[in-house]
Amino acid sequence: LNAREKGVIMMNSLPEKNIPSYAGSLHLKKTLVTALYRVIQDPNSELLEPVCHQLFELYRSSEDRLRRFTLQFLPELVWVYLRVTASRDRQSNGCIEALLLGIYNLEIVDKDGNSRLLSFTIPSLSKPSIYHEPSTLGSMALTEGALCQHDLIRVVYSGLHPQRETFTAQNRFEVLCFLMLCYNSAVVYMPLSSYQSVCRMSSRLCVCGFPRQQQKLWREPCNRVLLDPEFMVQMLTGVYHAIYNGEWEMGREALEDILYRAQLELYSQPLLLGNAMKSSLPDSAPDEPCGRKVLQVEVTPTISRISISAITTASIRRHRWKREGKTAAALEGEEEESTAKWPRSRRPHTTCITELFLCAFYVRKSSTIESCFKL
Repeated sequence: LNAREKGVIMMNSLPEKNIPSYAGSLHLKKTLVTALYRVIQDPNSELLEPVCHQLFELYRSSEDRLRRFTLQFLPELVWVYLRVTASRDRQSNGCIEALLLGIYNLEIVDKDGNSRLLSFTIPSLSKPSIYHEPSTLGSMALTEGALCQHDLIRVVYSGLHPQRETFTAQNRFEVLCFLMLCYNSAVVYMPLSSYQSVCRMSSRLCVCGFPRQQQKLWREPCNRVLLDPEFMVQMLTGVYHAIYNGEWEMGREALEDILYRAQLELYSQPLLLGNAMKSSLPDSAPDEPCGRKVLQVEVTPTISRISISAITTASIRRHRWKREGKTAAALEGEEEESTAKWPRSRRPHTTCITELFLCAFYVRKSSTIESCFKL
């Protein structure tokens, strides 16, 4: 950071009325964002501690745009923290650890300081997802019970999360999973550089220390990083959004690397989600990905479940006569003769399954179809 960039990020002396305009202009400073990434990527930089302190001050602000500015660097901060932790170099990891814990402790409470309870709505199976297509579920009966349940929404609550003063082996991924959940909840507001960061973080965490790392352009020596399956699921969420919003190549590479690591670790959750994502991707990059903040799910056309030819008593006779080798002319003549003997109210009609079963049973027991209906 040069002197000007240092002055841009420092906001301690700003009056309250100038903070909104400052927040609106901060994300436009591309050179500042690039410089901050360089500082974060170097754990030995003398600027790392003041930068982490100021990023935390921005996150403490009541201005959402300032909080998102800090949040865009979260994937890079997590990558550097886990890499340094795996190398056992705790001394150069203190300021990043403090920043991550500070963000976590701010997110688990509301503005009044009370523990926050997170709620999640369970989606309906009648809507498509990367896991299923509603066309395979069949049509749902429109019953009185279904109408009564129409407006009811199933909600799952998560929390309450305890305060953390330090990272331990037991709580490390509990904190990091929650931080990635916060990042993914605001991922639609993140710039393209942050999408690149989450893809880069996911790839490196999954392949570092494994033979697959030798296939990468990035070959910096690094120990293997222990990963948690729930944390990998959060990584997949960020990567999936990046794939559809401008990072098609990096996103697909990160997806393959996550699946590679999940297969080695035999983690069922990221394997299920990752393979479902991979199967739902189109063959080529989606049109106009930049700026489109949506995910698409391709659904195959619904297959008609109504038989083209309805099952009638006449079709039953036709099938029986074909087995006996009768000609088409004889078949039509006997059909007209048989039909003419029937009262109008008892002409052959479409039958239900029970009637069809009874007809098939009596046809085998009697010589003519008339005796079947007399019974």
